[in-house]
Amino acid sequence: MIDPCSATRLPTKLPSTPMHWAKAWLDDAFKKGVLRNPHAMTAVTVDENGQPAGRMVLCKEFVVDPGYLVFYTNYKSDKARHLENNNKISLVFYWDSSGRQVRLEGEAVRSPAEESDAYFATRDWASQIGAWGSDQSSPLESRAALIAQVSRRAMKLGVGAAKNLKSIAVADRPVIPRPPHWGGFRVWPRRIELWIEGADRIHDRARWERSLERRDDDAFAVGEWTGTRLQP
Repeated sequence: MIDPCSATRLPTKLPSTPMHWAKAWLDDAFKKGVLRNPHAMTAVTVDENGQPAGRMVLCKEFVVDPGYLVFYTNYKSDKARHLENNNKISLVFYWDSSGRQVRLEGEAVRSPAEESDAYFATRDWASQIGAWGSDQSSPLESRAALIAQVSRRAMKLGVGAAKNLKSIAVADRPVIPRPPHWGGFRVWPRRIELWIEGADRIHDRARWERSLERRDDDAFAVGEWTGTRLQP
């Protein structure tokens, strides 16, 4: 069996499980420390006017089988609003130093509440407060107004916070519950593309597709992957 992390080309017979290759590349990027955030990916959504919008998010879980990724956000953010209206999404990983790229296209659905609760509990304590303190994507009068808002909300949670937030009282850290407006999205790809950089722009590139059938609020029944090699 070909090791995805040592391969400089896609095999002649394309892998039947492209998600395994993508996950192996992600793990390898972490192992080698090729980026500060190797799990950073561009997420592209489309607003109600058909305008695409892209931003970076962090892949917090990559489930090879049955095949989905998870990122977390404020459910009142622009991207979450877009996905509520149109749940189609595109994701891109790019590791320049390794000459590898993964593109995924599919559907995003909210993660189960218990999954979001479990992840939120692992977050840095200050980041938990930040999830309550910021109304992501909403207009802001000034940074000072944001600091004051976060401080007020922190104190409502039972946290003693300095006005500049540089020091948050740590003697008594109450448990911070997950905000109802914050949680995960599971992205179920129906299409995935693997790309390996080649000399003279003769790159190696292939695309796989599968069927998705909504099973419940957060899961799909998935078909088998079918791969096609593409010209670079």
